[in-house]
Amino acid sequence: MTDPAAELRSRVTAFLAAHDPATTDRLEWLRARYDAGLAWVRYPVGRGGLGLPQSLQPEVDRMLREAGAPDNNSAANGIGLGMAAPTILAFGTEEQKDRFLRPLWTGEEIWCQLFSEPGAGSDLAAVATKAVRDGDDWVVTGQKVWTSGAHNARLAILVARTDTRVPKHRGLTYFLCDMTDPGVDVRPLRQITGEAEFNEVFLTEVRIPDSQRLGAEGEGWRVATATLNNERVAIGGRAAAREDGMIGVVARTWRERPELRTADLRDRLTRLWVDSEVARLTGMRLRQKLASGQPGPEGAAMKLSFARINQQLSGLEVEMLAADGLRYSDWTMVRPEKVDFFGRDAGYRYLRAKGNSIEGGTSEILRNIVSERILGLPPEHRVDKDVPWKDLQK
Repeated sequence: MTDPAAELRSRVTAFLAAHDPATTDRLEWLRARYDAGLAWVRYPVGRGGLGLPQSLQPEVDRMLREAGAPDNNSAANGIGLGMAAPTILAFGTEEQKDRFLRPLWTGEEIWCQLFSEPGAGSDLAAVATKAVRDGDDWVVTGQKVWTSGAHNARLAILVARTDTRVPKHRGLTYFLCDMTDPGVDVRPLRQITGEAEFNEVFLTEVRIPDSQRLGAEGEGWRVATATLNNERVAIGGRAAAREDGMIGVVARTWRERPELRTADLRDRLTRLWVDSEVARLTGMRLRQKLASGQPGPEGAAMKLSFARINQQLSGLEVEMLAADGLRYSDWTMVRPEKVDFFGRDAGYRYLRAKGNSIEGGTSEILRNIVSERILGLPPEHRVDKDVPWKDLQK
């Protein structure tokens, strides 16, 4: 019986022999890695993968990293890699997969997410942005908000309303929008941290070809739900080593600064260390489950846990540092390429963590998802469930 892991290691070794990272152009090397099926091994052959278990990916990444291979700047394209790519793979046409997946993985095209709106954040199904069919195009007009990285993005995943005569969940369609097209206006939203990594996006008669519709007309809610499940897994279920992330930062401060220690802080840190380790191990189990199927609502529980622990740890760090924790290094308004959560001081981490319970689905909505879809509790009564969207009070 063949050993898939051994065969994969041999494949990586042969690839490195043919594509020396030290002498190959970075972009050409990344494209070659995708074509060799070593980008994301769980994807199908021809789509950057080899149809192998996701559990084999870390070994590929390790071998390439130790060989000095370039990365694809994944931190700057989290929405593309974690949300757009699996959705395109699941619902896209062969032409769409050919067009979008390769430049997405190599980082040639950065993606953002045009879902939330001023009047439809937690209630995503209530989006009012309209898409009207005009020949082979759709004409889209509306406003989106809280769009991470829109100022750097070339493309976007977009949900718009295409039928007002049916209930809100059934009148949505999912599109792939070119952010460089006429009518797309990206404006910064300055945050409590001083940065503007979020944006609001105004769409004024933006023309999107029907060839960039993802899934069937009116099936946008089903496609968007798959995207959101992938988003929550990407945020809360990522692979992590012990004491990775905020728990590592706070634990290191505790060990290096004994003069800051108190009995109360020790008790709280110990409890959060245990919470972090439980969340890490739960994430490991979730990823094992994902290897044999699609992400389900369990990702909501992981994301919910991540937000709570991150906020409590960042608050504990500020409190532990006392006066030093109140200093804030830089309030300059910048529009970053990516969120550098650990490259700043404790004050920045404390303020930025406040967004963890909003982005990727508010904690309040995620509790509803966990209670109804995981625990099987009676659903909340929804009076607008069967009412045509045009007849809803707005």
